[in-house]
Amino acid sequence: MPGHKDGQAYQDINEQIALIKAMEIDATEITGTDDLHHPEGVILEAQQLAAEYFGAAETFFLVGGSTVGNLALILSVCTAPGDVLLVQRNIHKSVIHGLMLAGANAVFLSPQIDASSGLATIPSVETVREALSRYPGAKGLLVTHPNYYGMGTALQPLAQLCHGSSVPLLVDEAHGAHFGLHQQLPPSALAQGADGVVQSTHKMLTAMTMGAMLHVQGGLLDRSLIRQRLAMVQSSSPSYPIMASLDLSRWLLQASGEERFAQALDLASRLRRDIAAMERFGLVEIGASGGSAAYSIQDPFKLVLYDAAGALSGYALQEALEALGCVPEMSDDRYVVLALGLGTSQQDADRLLAALRQLNTQLNTNISTWNITDEPDTASMLEADRGQMAASVSAPTLFSLRPVAASEVEKIPVEESAGRRAAEMVIPYPPGIPLLYPGERITEEVTAGLILLKRSKAKCQGVEDPSLHTIRVYLSKE
Repeated sequence: MPGHKDGQAYQDINEQIALIKAMEIDATEITGTDDLHHPEGVILEAQQLAAEYFGAAETFFLVGGSTVGNLALILSVCTAPGDVLLVQRNIHKSVIHGLMLAGANAVFLSPQIDASSGLATIPSVETVREALSRYPGAKGLLVTHPNYYGMGTALQPLAQLCHGSSVPLLVDEAHGAHFGLHQQLPPSALAQGADGVVQSTHKMLTAMTMGAMLHVQGGLLDRSLIRQRLAMVQSSSPSYPIMASLDLSRWLLQASGEERFAQALDLASRLRRDIAAMERFGLVEIGASGGSAAYSIQDPFKLVLYDAAGALSGYALQEALEALGCVPEMSDDRYVVLALGLGTSQQDADRLLAALRQLNTQLNTNISTWNITDEPDTASMLEADRGQMAASVSAPTLFSLRPVAASEVEKIPVEESAGRRAAEMVIPYPPGIPLLYPGERITEEVTAGLILLKRSKAKCQGVEDPSLHTIRVYLSKE
């Protein structure tokens, strides 16, 4: 292109050509393209190939992310109003929405809290055993594994407990689509006996955004009903580019996954080693918890970074990294989560290390210019609050679609919210785990968490006042 000697115009043209090629397959349900909701041809074949590769009896493509997979699973097991579902408390907001759509009772199970990091994982075997004993008619157990920090523990004992009571184990494995695909990666939920598993293929693998999969196995789930529920919650005009990206992601992994994972894991290992050598910054690591049983596996592609000096909050550290060209996946009051993967390059790693070294120098020379936290070491207070409950197994909580009437609620300062019942969901995003759901009692600890979110200017969904100066609560204090 005349006048463009830096090659930018050529890059722009190549990007336009790539977009045009993607648009060429932006088709609809016509002869030869098959139908996601009644697959008989190429989509059926692609799903069967995915099931074989990921180790499922049957796989369903999702074009609305893991959200629609969670909704479909809940709606397929909770088929009558008031059905009971055993649910890990610190779950994604889509699970709460599924409970609302089903009109189901949630029995919340307190997860395990890692003593060192303060981060929550799945409920203990003892907690699940107690829940199954108290609620023998439960329609299923739903847990999140791994958590958003890449931490987890063995699922097989939970699967065995569930199956002993003829209860399906449902796993939101949104951040673990790559588990089990290489010997250095943790085992997948399917390999550990889960009955229904939802994976975000677009998060840690190579599909387009909103591309996900629902895998099922065994005889405890009604697959015909799952198909019908998926037809309810997915578009009747699904995206063919997203579906094609799911198939291509599977093909890429089958063709060269072993080599690609080996290279990516080696890069992640070297990067973890280089960061660990820096005195200023720490990483959450297995073995640092003094023998806590909360987690025994850790995703090597998730680097959970923090300021070891305790000066920078996770939010402030994320802001500082972004200013230097490194965009983390998420942060909380203490930690920053860096997500690596098959596409991470040496250039990416070098950029991160250079940014951390520059931050180290700036912090040591002019610390007053940074957003220093004046909060105590909270051990990731928000994550712990989302998991901690007065009892490890809660009483049933009924969810419904009935809107909250304006006459039933009032807005009050968050500082005055302790002891009241929330009339809205408070969802720090990412990761999208509700700190509060409508009707939940607000504890002193949760109030402190709300204040921390407000001070940190964290992004929250579900609230009328996104600044969190106020919160909607029920008028009745009972």
